[in-house]
Amino acid sequence: MRLIALAVVLWSAVASASTGQDRATAAGRDLIGQPAPRLTLSTIDGRRIDLGSLYGKKAVYLKFWATWCVPCREQMPHFERTFETAGPNLAVIAVNAGFSDSLDEVRDYRRTVGLHMPIVIDDGRLADALHLRVTPQHVVIGRDGRILYVGHLVDDALTQALARAQAEPAGAVAPGASPRAAPPVDHVPARRIATLDGQSVALDAAGAPLVLVFLSPWCESYLEKSRPGRSRACRAAREAIEARLAKDSATHYLGIASGLWASREDLEEYRSKEKVALPLALDETGELFRTFGVREVPQILVVDRDGRIVERLSSAGAPLEEALARLAKR
Repeated sequence: MRLIALAVVLWSAVASASTGQDRATAAGRDLIGQPAPRLTLSTIDGRRIDLGSLYGKKAVYLKFWATWCVPCREQMPHFERTFETAGPNLAVIAVNAGFSDSLDEVRDYRRTVGLHMPIVIDDGRLADALHLRVTPQHVVIGRDGRILYVGHLVDDALTQALARAQAEPAGAVAPGASPRAAPPVDHVPARRIATLDGQSVALDAAGAPLVLVFLSPWCESYLEKSRPGRSRACRAAREAIEARLAKDSATHYLGIASGLWASREDLEEYRSKEKVALPLALDETGELFRTFGVREVPQILVVDRDGRIVERLSSAGAPLEEALARLAKR
């Protein structure tokens, strides 16, 4: 794949933030005071929640979380208490990030922990609209339908934001957008992606089979305890890809890392620690994950010479060998 060096690579404040609170604050900085998105959400029990109909009547507290997320688990007692004690002026909604979590895993967690608040699984639209970068990520929306607070910690700032939001009088509501779900794609788009090495990869100009490896730099390490099976799958997929990469010059490979809980520095550290040979690019905003409909890691997309996505795999090794062998016969 022909690579063109980029003269300048710009990274946002989120990329240089270190703690979860830093990342959430940086991600939400441009959201404060803006109209909140208007979406109709479906809970895991099939109930519909129209966010737009709540604005003007209630404040809304959205908490992004995941079952594999340790600080999410630690904060759940506070979240449950907030729901149980919420008065008529506050709606409390748990928003599972929908990243490497299944419906069964979410339901099992709810039953085990004893949660009672409404739970929805995001399809990517809320994460996009509310700049999800970490879990948990708290979003407090005032009764006027404007975003009042974005954060990560359970602290005085969150407590004050919730109190402020509920104290606001009901009234005129700021008009907000209704984000649409990204349509499924069967071809790679005409996009250039910057790698960690400052190169620019044209997805639609490979002229050869292309393998896109969607990953998270923390999957192999962080999930080793909370999701050991997923951790092993991430490591096995990456090692199998790299073994093939070393002997396969006819196929192009690119690793695309999720920007959830990951910055450029995190990705560089992962590459150095694990001695990753696979070319890596950071999908900081999650746009590429959403474009390709990737909701979990690892996921491997096999693209033919014409840019058509011909396979979606959850593991490398034999499945990838077979997919590439079928391409070679065409």
